[in-house]
Amino acid sequence: MRTALLSLTFLLAGSMAAPAFAHTAAPKKKVTATTKKGKILPMKEYIDQLMAKMTLQEKIGQLNLMVAGDITTGGALDTQVGSDIAQGNMGGVFNIKGLDKIKALQEIAIKNSRLGIPLLVGMDVIHGYETMFPIPLALSCSWDTEAMKKVGEVSAKEASADGINWTFSPMVDIALDARWGRISEGNGEDPYLSGVMGAAMTQGYQGVDMRTEEILRANRIMACLKHFALYGGVESGKEYNTVDMSRVRMMNQYLPPYEAVVKAGVGSVMSSFNLIDYIPATANKWMMTNVLRKQWGFNGFVVTDYASIAEILQHGTAKDIQEASEQALKAGTDMDMCSNAFVKHLAKSIAEGKVSEEDVNIACRRILEAKYKLGLFSDPYRYCNTKRNKSEIYTAENRQAARDVAAETFVLLKNEGNILPLKKEGKIALIGPLADTRNNIAGTWSVAQEPSKYTTIKEAMEHALAGKATLLYAQGSNIWRNQELQKNGESGKPINWGNEAEMKAEALKIAKEADVIVCAMGESAEMSGECGSRTNLEMPDVQRELLAELLKMGKPVVLLNFAGRPTVLTWEKAHVPAIMNVWFGGSEMGDALCDVIFGDKSPSGKLTTSMPKTTGQEPLYYNHQNTGRPVADDNEKFAKFASNCLDVSNGPLYPFGYGLSYTYFSYSNFRLSSQETGISNEEATEWQDGKKITASVTVKNNGSRDADEIVQLYTRDMVASISRPVKELKGFQRIHLAAGESKEVSFDITPDMLKFYNADLKHVIEPGDFQIMIGTNSKDVKTMKLSVK
Repeated sequence: MRTALLSLTFLLAGSMAAPAFAHTAAPKKKVTATTKKGKILPMKEYIDQLMAKMTLQEKIGQLNLMVAGDITTGGALDTQVGSDIAQGNMGGVFNIKGLDKIKALQEIAIKNSRLGIPLLVGMDVIHGYETMFPIPLALSCSWDTEAMKKVGEVSAKEASADGINWTFSPMVDIALDARWGRISEGNGEDPYLSGVMGAAMTQGYQGVDMRTEEILRANRIMACLKHFALYGGVESGKEYNTVDMSRVRMMNQYLPPYEAVVKAGVGSVMSSFNLIDYIPATANKWMMTNVLRKQWGFNGFVVTDYASIAEILQHGTAKDIQEASEQALKAGTDMDMCSNAFVKHLAKSIAEGKVSEEDVNIACRRILEAKYKLGLFSDPYRYCNTKRNKSEIYTAENRQAARDVAAETFVLLKNEGNILPLKKEGKIALIGPLADTRNNIAGTWSVAQEPSKYTTIKEAMEHALAGKATLLYAQGSNIWRNQELQKNGESGKPINWGNEAEMKAEALKIAKEADVIVCAMGESAEMSGECGSRTNLEMPDVQRELLAELLKMGKPVVLLNFAGRPTVLTWEKAHVPAIMNVWFGGSEMGDALCDVIFGDKSPSGKLTTSMPKTTGQEPLYYNHQNTGRPVADDNEKFAKFASNCLDVSNGPLYPFGYGLSYTYFSYSNFRLSSQETGISNEEATEWQDGKKITASVTVKNNGSRDADEIVQLYTRDMVASISRPVKELKGFQRIHLAAGESKEVSFDITPDMLKFYNADLKHVIEPGDFQIMIGTNSKDVKTMKLSVK
């Protein structure tokens, strides 16, 4: 979602005042959620009473969500947004920052609208508020569900202290093609991992399961699962492009993460921009109603992405905006973001018999239920607490949490000669266009960031080395040689543009003086994210050329690779002795990075995407099906008349689940508690006779440093009624081992791990042989066999 409007949207925008055919407003009569004794009414009873007093247009108004725009607190009522709120034509606003502004709008809703229905106030709180955590793709590389919960908790605490009660997160779109920029906003290529991490973040945001009537605490906010559905499957990784896949693939590979977040109790869902079975997602009843509500039991509300009802016209499945709004409502879409379609056309559609008032009632009730669960009917100003606003945002505690989490996300890809960790001695040259940029370290979708408060990599290293070593710094190059390309990837987060020859000369000069060279290079923050699609995933040539010159000096070189996606590092792997993927690590990235590169902490992140050898391999993912003429990923030799390419072997440069440490872990004593079992009942909810099956391994830290390891469990169905992936992640454990310590790690193997959706879209487990694999990444595993009778 972006706040920039399409040209079509401008044509649709304007006043949202009630049309001439709207019902005449009844006299003002506020409804309170409490009885005379102060006890809150049950949700259904309260909303029944409220809706009985609402006019049709007021109900439709609840289905309308708009950008608040730039307002001043004293003049909020005089704005178009203020006027529309007062008339009951708006159920919520979004992307407005500032407690005073939000309170001013909430006061209009409470004091100036007929029934005083409070507003939902949303924002893209994607990976933090003012305290910024790493981008979601980086967060997933922690493989740490407790860390994800913490991210959600801190984000909710800060956002709610500034008036926000709703976030448009988590995004759990499966992305198999690194050319797609929004891969940065999700959890990678694996459905199981993405679902687990998305569910954890949802729990952090909300603190409660919103499928129940439990009221959220005032320091929690409602989450919004997005983008429903299949948005990460766009062809060629091009933003907003077509999606076309079988329903079997949807159910097995793309939809499981969404279901996991629904089962975690997410309160709202955002529809996606793309087509599903050639029907726009926003108007797709099979997806929005049959799958989401009937199959998964979702009982919250569905909001569109930015102006996506208006975009139905561009897809060519509606003749005008009125028909598009009818399609969306009947499909199960409840709230219209920025198309002005519902508020301007639904009353007319009802009068013409195109949709029913009951359709509007259902959608309105879902939104009112969300407001009830947020506690807004008991206290509409509970998110407008000035004391919290002054004491709970960007605190030392929150910053420490962000620093700790960031340190878990860095992925060490190569460490030849144990260059890392660096010693705090001598002269260290820090070179690169991302070394001293304050507004890029947080990454894309950092809407509420306050860069002036953040510490750059250069500043953090100066502080870490003070009195111990000398830090030399040079920017060295621009991000791109072409200034227009650099501007394309900035989007409000500019990086200094300098003279290429002068910057390079300065970098080479300080490199000659240094004992070791640290290069901060790669993508700028907005080279990934929405509208950040790329056709070439290699490091821009102006940066690589500088890197090559620095390597010629024969000194130790460390590459800190900034990226919002898997990038191509084939040349770098062949030439640079130490490489760490540092992503965009949030507001505390500088200090977190120093914690790792100077050895206070060992790197522990592992990839959640396969890193390609060349862009032409995309889409690239580990959990693929075999072909009829397979060639193993590790086969480097071309095989004629087999499934491979002339110029590059099939495997990734670095596999899914890969990441090094400053220590070395060994795996031994692999075992299954039983190699044979049966299914207990038709639903296959447990093994025969209540049998428990565990897969175990002993992991030892063979080094001299304490460190974390991520132990991974994979399965493979050897023969099934449909072709199954060569391996699938089904479990993982992040463990801490002291130097020399050993630990037994066990996984319960459950029937659900071996189930899949067959050609009839039935969730089944089929008898046969299964491989159970445990290892340190998706490639380096030990295989055991389990037979299911």
